[in-house]
Amino acid sequence: MFAGVHTALITPYRKNKIDPATFKKVVDANFAGGVTGIVPCGTTGESPTLSHEEHHAVIELAIKCAKGRGPVIAGTGSNSTDEAVSLTKAAEKAGADASLQVCPYYNKPSQEGLYQHFKAVAKATSLPIILYSIPGRSGIEIGVETTARLAADCKNIVAMKEAGGSVERVSQLVAACPAGFEVLSGDDSLTLAFMSVGAVGVISVASNLIPQVMSDLVRHALFGRYDAALALHKKYYRLFNTFLKLDTNPVPIKAAMALAGFGEPTLRLPMLGLDHEKTGILKKTLKELKIV
Repeated sequence: MFAGVHTALITPYRKNKIDPATFKKVVDANFAGGVTGIVPCGTTGESPTLSHEEHHAVIELAIKCAKGRGPVIAGTGSNSTDEAVSLTKAAEKAGADASLQVCPYYNKPSQEGLYQHFKAVAKATSLPIILYSIPGRSGIEIGVETTARLAADCKNIVAMKEAGGSVERVSQLVAACPAGFEVLSGDDSLTLAFMSVGAVGVISVASNLIPQVMSDLVRHALFGRYDAALALHKKYYRLFNTFLKLDTNPVPIKAAMALAGFGEPTLRLPMLGLDHEKTGILKKTLKELKIV
């Protein structure tokens, strides 16, 4: 269902307002580059600093810009179950094709709490749901047993975006979950490694900037052309690594997109843009890879 590359879209701003023209430009470039689908209002889309009205507006804009070229997986998760339900219902009404549900952050629920949270969201919608485990931001992970239980009990919980950094955990998820449950990498640098043990693609930050590269890498891996996939991984690993080292996502990708002609590198507080020195490092990497 979700095999391939799905771009975790940036949310471009102009004078601190959503920039629809640049957003459309990014979406068009991504589909032209062969991505499978798009994911508005995730971590990369700065969902924590979007108002509810803006959140709805970005998802609606993504659906409009996609024009049926691929699925729109709306980021509608929250650490409040009622809010996650509300956002998901609104996205379904707007015409989204699926929902990305992040592991509740800050309040650190138990595994039973996570089960009840995601079950409540799944019950409130007919959209396919991709769970999103990212312990580095949430403080906890969605356990393998919890994931398997949800996949067995909720027919529309069908996939996991795994951003815990462990190849072993991907193997555990594939073994524990029902046939057909899909795992997607949540880290560009681990896409190939995760796919080697059963993941079917990536929800990608880098594909905002290099959609064709990421599409080719994943397509090669899906068809067993691991030498070709590895060659792309090796070539662009320095970019993935630069993104990781320079600052917190989405700061580096916002800067890179601006350097490539996609709007301003503007973020909302408390996030700040790259300083002059780090921008220079990023620009050097992009030039050496002939991206700009």
